[in-house]
Amino acid sequence: MMTQPQKRRLGRGLAALIGDDTTEEAVVEDARTLRHVPIEFLHANPNNPRKHFADSDLEDLTRSIRDKGLLQPLVVRQRGNGEFEIVAGERRWRAAQRAGVHEVPVLIRDLSDGEALEIALIENIQRADLNALEEARAYEQLMDQFSYTQQQLADSVGKSRSHIANTIRLLSLPESVRRHIEDGALTAGHARALVATDSPQALAEKIIQLGMTVREAEGLSRSEAEAKGRPPAVKAQKDADTVALERQLSEVLGLKVEIANKGRAGGALTVRYKTLEQLDDVCSRLVKAP
Repeated sequence: MMTQPQKRRLGRGLAALIGDDTTEEAVVEDARTLRHVPIEFLHANPNNPRKHFADSDLEDLTRSIRDKGLLQPLVVRQRGNGEFEIVAGERRWRAAQRAGVHEVPVLIRDLSDGEALEIALIENIQRADLNALEEARAYEQLMDQFSYTQQQLADSVGKSRSHIANTIRLLSLPESVRRHIEDGALTAGHARALVATDSPQALAEKIIQLGMTVREAEGLSRSEAEAKGRPPAVKAQKDADTVALERQLSEVLGLKVEIANKGRAGGALTVRYKTLEQLDDVCSRLVKAP
């Protein structure tokens, strides 16, 4: 089970791992690991959360590299036989190939499979390099594989907890609607307006056909709810004390904790685990507690 200190190191100390830390100690360490390697010795990370690279963005970066060179090193880890896997910087690598560059600067990091994946996810999110669905899948992967809570994600990537929750909800949309998000026909704002509707696919087609703004799409969703004789969905907000308690328990256990307060009817405390080892650890703590 990944402990909370490890999460904090990768989230808040990401700058040191990807070469963005400008302290004297970090600069010296970067200089020690900086190398120039043939571009054909580098390989894309198959677990990179970013799957779509717009030609227009790549072309702009390609022109910049032709004019000024590749100024920021890629972050890589060794793969054996003198070759490397890219942890951060795949877009720069692709543009460098287009620019006809033969060697690129790299920073070599000693990372496990899990650390490499976690860094790739958080680095892409922090730099806003992902579309809304790639961002949602990255959040889900961090929660599933590394036991992040939504608040821990928010702290690591500089987003609000509500942004994390609303983005993850996009994964519940039908595949056809998700394709519209990926190809840019729908924005994340349009998609969020569709999540709680009964016919997201039909409404998505109407939004695209009429070229609706996000505000207009939200109005369309409300109209559908009212036409079916029910009020539009309203997201229940937890009070600050409940949110703080959830965060405190999550930090202590290293697992996602949710509290559902039902007033006089009581409530429910839910602790989510992913592995039997995590369950054993929680049970052990409860049994030993005074």
